Amino acid sequence: MFKRIALFIATNLAVILVLSIVLRLLGVDSILDEQQVGIDYQSLLILSAVIGFGGSFISLAISKWMAKRSTGAKVIEQPSNEAESWLISTVQRQAQQAGIDMPEVAIYDAPDMNAFATGARRNSALVAVSTGLLRGMKKDEIEAVLAHEISHVANGDMVTLTLVQGVVNTFVIFLSRLVGHFVDRVLLRNESGHGIGYFFSVIAAQIVLGILASTIVMWVSRQREFRADAGSAKINGREPMINALARLESNTPSQLPEAMRAFGIAGGKPGIMKLFMSHPPISERIEALRRT
Repeated sequence: MFKRIALFIATNLAVILVLSIVLRLLGVDSILDEQQVGIDYQSLLILSAVIGFGGSFISLAISKWMAKRSTGAKVIEQPSNEAESWLISTVQRQAQQAGIDMPEVAIYDAPDMNAFATGARRNSALVAVSTGLLRGMKKDEIEAVLAHEISHVANGDMVTLTLVQGVVNTFVIFLSRLVGHFVDRVLLRNESGHGIGYFFSVIAAQIVLGILASTIVMWVSRQREFRADAGSAKINGREPMINALARLESNTPSQLPEAMRAFGIAGGKPGIMKLFMSHPPISERIEALRRT
């Protein structure tokens, strides 16, 4: 389940960085300082929104393609065995219950127990599961995980994340350019145009503010996980989802690169690092399900 969020955020940050550099090279930033004495705040806000939401929506538009490419997921066009037939029929039944069109169903080769759903529209989504999940879970637990992913799709969670990320990006870009302007004018006392100090200050501020702003996106992501768990319980029953989470907790994936472990299905740990986790600790998710 981590791959949906990790791929989206990584792609989003890459697109924003590229757009920022391209607009800088094209001289668009100079429009913000036409008189060479101050900043046009209205133009800056518009530019920030264009870059911020542009990065988010481009990431959303290519999310399915990126997911397939990065995981090697193979879409099941025609079931070749009983397991694939069961997988297709299960997703189809759950999609009907959730009121969405049948998503693409894919399997990717990975030893860890994982699954993800992505796509720009709720009626044109992709649901994929790892071979490790198919081998390591019972059928009712797999059904619970699939229902969790279907709930993400039905809730429009990728669009929600896109809008939140777009707003966050806008403020990060806006504030980073204010920081760059301050450094250029006040600290470096550059009185004409924007110098190299402005460029490097903007990039540095954008990175720092982006990290801090990611805590907002991660908080939204954690709330969506609780809702998707509840959606799975509604579609497939509460106990199968609790059992699936308990199995994941006792079989924490160890195949993820260290930089990606924060996005793993096992969720985060209590403490300050929890702010940067896309998934709540599994114990909290189980407790929330038991309260429903």
